[in-house]
Amino acid sequence: MIANFVRFWIFGDIPIATATLKKTTASTLIERQQASRELASLAAQACEDLKGKETVVLDLTPVTPIADFFVVTTATSGRQMRAIAEDVEQLMKKHGSRPRVGVEGRESDTWILQDYGDIVLHVFSSDGRALYDLEHLWADAPHIDWKPLAKKLAEE
Repeated sequence: MIANFVRFWIFGDIPIATATLKKTTASTLIERQQASRELASLAAQACEDLKGKETVVLDLTPVTPIADFFVVTTATSGRQMRAIAEDVEQLMKKHGSRPRVGVEGRESDTWILQDYGDIVLHVFSSDGRALYDLEHLWADAPHIDWKPLAKKLAEE
């Protein structure tokens, strides 16, 4: 059994609860993480479908409780960044994801972040990705080979 806990994101001075787990058994936790892995893989495929570059999925489960997966991609323009973010938003709704908890940078040409609780999408410009360097910041998080899973899910 896992103890009760609440995850928080801090936006400015405001803590926002993103998930509450109560007496989650190991099997339901594993099932939830697998569902999140599948959604993250589908989100990564959506990024690639809209010509996102160097798309990666980072598995944060062994590193931090703030999220299970980061999906990180690079776009070549602000318009492309917004298109990717909107497409992933539609995909998440279609597949029954938790409602989006937060969004930052919707009008930015550097970085758009969409938080779905277990999955966080980061859409960067090339300069923004180099500046924030999330893969280095979260270097302990394993990279997921998402392409085979996304392909399998698309065939189902």
